[in-house]
Amino acid sequence: MVAALTKEIDLRKDELGGEMIETIYFGGGTPSVLSTDEIEFLIESVYQNFEVVDSPEITLEANPDDLSTDQITQLRNTRINRLSIGIQSFFDDDLKMMNRAHNASEAQKSLAEATHRFDNISIDLIYGVPGMSDEKWKQNIETALSFGVPHISSYALTVEPKTALKKLIATGQIAAPKDEVAASHFRILVETLEASGFVHYELSNFGKPGYFSRNNSAYWLGKKYLGIGPSAHSYDGVSRSWNVSNNSLYLKSMAKDELPGETEVLSVADRYNEYIMTGLRTIWGVSLEKVETDFGKKYVDYLMGESKRFIDDGLLSLENNVLKTTLAGKFLCDGIASDLFLV
Repeated sequence: MVAALTKEIDLRKDELGGEMIETIYFGGGTPSVLSTDEIEFLIESVYQNFEVVDSPEITLEANPDDLSTDQITQLRNTRINRLSIGIQSFFDDDLKMMNRAHNASEAQKSLAEATHRFDNISIDLIYGVPGMSDEKWKQNIETALSFGVPHISSYALTVEPKTALKKLIATGQIAAPKDEVAASHFRILVETLEASGFVHYELSNFGKPGYFSRNNSAYWLGKKYLGIGPSAHSYDGVSRSWNVSNNSLYLKSMAKDELPGETEVLSVADRYNEYIMTGLRTIWGVSLEKVETDFGKKYVDYLMGESKRFIDDGLLSLENNVLKTTLAGKFLCDGIASDLFLV
C-alpha cells in the first residue's frame, strides 16, 4: 500500500500546476499504524514531487490506543508537527457505546504523553451522546482543557447505518440521540471554550490564536487539495475527483499505472452551493462581493432574497457585505445553508 501511495503521488505530480504545498495530512482511517519509517518515506515522496513551503503543517491522525510512549517519541523525530487525536470522550461508558477500541485511561495517558512532546495538538470530542447530562459534558470539556491542548474539534453524535450503535438503538438498548440535548451541549461547548481563549472559527472547530487547522481552513476557504489513496477526494477549483474505495482494486490500478478514480465537473450552481455551505460554517462568512465576482449578479440577488427571513429571525447577520451566522444560527447553519442553495 505504501508503494502504491508513492506511485500515485508521482502520477499526479503535475495536477496542481506548480502550486506550493502548504499542508500534508495523514488521515482517513488509522494512519498511526504506519511505522515512522513509512511515514517519513511518504513525506519524502511529497517533497520529491512537489514544491513545499518552508514550514508546512504536517498532521497525523491517531487513536489513543496507537499512541504508546515509544510511538509518540518516534513520531517526534519525524517531520510530523501536529497530532489529531480521536479522544471522543473521557468516560468509559461513552467509549464502549461508541464501539471505540480505547478506554478513558488510555485517552488520558496518550494525551499526557503527547502534550509533553508536541505543541500543536488537536483532539476530537463527541457531544449529544444519549444519557450524557450537561454536567457530564462539561466534565469532558474541562478534562480536555486541563491538558492545555490548543485545538478542539467537536461533533454531534450521528447514527450511521449498519453500525453497532444503530443496532443498539433499534433494539431499544439505548435511546436515540436527541436534538435538544445536542443543542444544549453545543451551547455549553461554545461558551466554555470561548471563555478559555479559543476562537470558534468553524462550526465544529475551536482553536487558540495561531493554532487554527491550516489544512481544514484551506478546505473551507475553497483552496485546491490533492487526495492520495483509496477513497481519497481531490478538488482543483472546478472539478472534484475521488478514488475507488476498494483497497484491492486500488492496488491493482496502481500496479498498472492507472489512476483508479472518477471525476465530476462542478457546475456554477454546484460551486455556489459549496461556497455557501462552507462559508456559513466559518468566521469568514459568505462575501457578497465574491459571490458576484465568481458567480454573477443573479446569484447575489437570489442569495439576498432567500436570506431575508433568516436575517429577520436573527439567525444570519449582514455586515460589511459579508453574510454570517449569528450565535443563535450557528447550530442550525447546515440547514440554513441548504435553504440558500440554488437547486
